[in-house]
Amino acid sequence: MESKKTSRLQGVLSPVVTPFDHQLRPDAPRLIRHCRWLVSQNVGLAVFGTNSEANSMSVAEKRELLDALVEGGTPPDRMMPGTGCCAIPDSVELTKAAVRLGCSGVLMLPPFYYKGVSDEGLFRNYAEIIERVGDDRLRIYLYHIPPVAAVPITLSLIERLLNTYPGIIAGIKDSSGDWNNTRAMLEQFQPHGFDVFAGSESFLLATQRAGGAGCITATGNVNPGAIAHLGRTWQEPDADAQQAKLDATRAIFAKFPMIPALKAAIAHYSSDPEWTVVRPPLVELTPAQREELARNLNAAGFAMSGLPRPA
Repeated sequence: MESKKTSRLQGVLSPVVTPFDHQLRPDAPRLIRHCRWLVSQNVGLAVFGTNSEANSMSVAEKRELLDALVEGGTPPDRMMPGTGCCAIPDSVELTKAAVRLGCSGVLMLPPFYYKGVSDEGLFRNYAEIIERVGDDRLRIYLYHIPPVAAVPITLSLIERLLNTYPGIIAGIKDSSGDWNNTRAMLEQFQPHGFDVFAGSESFLLATQRAGGAGCITATGNVNPGAIAHLGRTWQEPDADAQQAKLDATRAIFAKFPMIPALKAAIAHYSSDPEWTVVRPPLVELTPAQREELARNLNAAGFAMSGLPRPA
């Protein structure tokens, strides 16, 4: 399959949190407003990532949201939707939709229900999806998140996929939390047109200095401007100080379950309490937790300027 060159996403992306109403239905207008704000902060959109509660949504819901985002003016060239599912037909359907809408790439989990599967099985899964999509505009960013999926994407699997589908296999998000693993990907594959994104801004500066593409990070939902600024100015003298400040903010959120904490912060700073809603099995922060989070953020001088208010 011959691939054409297209522009690559670089810098900082946010796995955009998904707003739900009190009937647990996805709230497209709120999502559109949040995505517009993120783009205004120079952050790309990894919708349907882990922090989007994507695996608590149906394929139909994700397709409807994707259509709504593009129809609502969200630039598809700033989007990297998550399209990796356990079932090949679901991954194909979502991926075709993303390519049709002009998204710059897709972020693709391995099939994650069965554990202990072989590289051969994972290769066949990705190969089947690529062949069924059958579109040379496709750009796949592999999603390595063994702490959650418990199905790793090994270096040998990356090498085989990259050799078989050059251009189509465009990069990876490494959410292993293991810098040695990220560094190995950078050294072995980044020089060959394979873009490595760290899975947290905690590794952003190190990744940039090693030639990486940037990061795709949960706290990009709430601290996008500062993270994107480091992504642009990582060669400046104050880069280490910037990284330390980002780490301090991240540490505040890390004291709580991440997805409910992100939503609680958005609810607090936008004065929009409906943002606190999460889909089961997740549970929202308790009132005491929300108060503690807000207190810690305020004490750190944290703010979310320009955040859209309820319509």
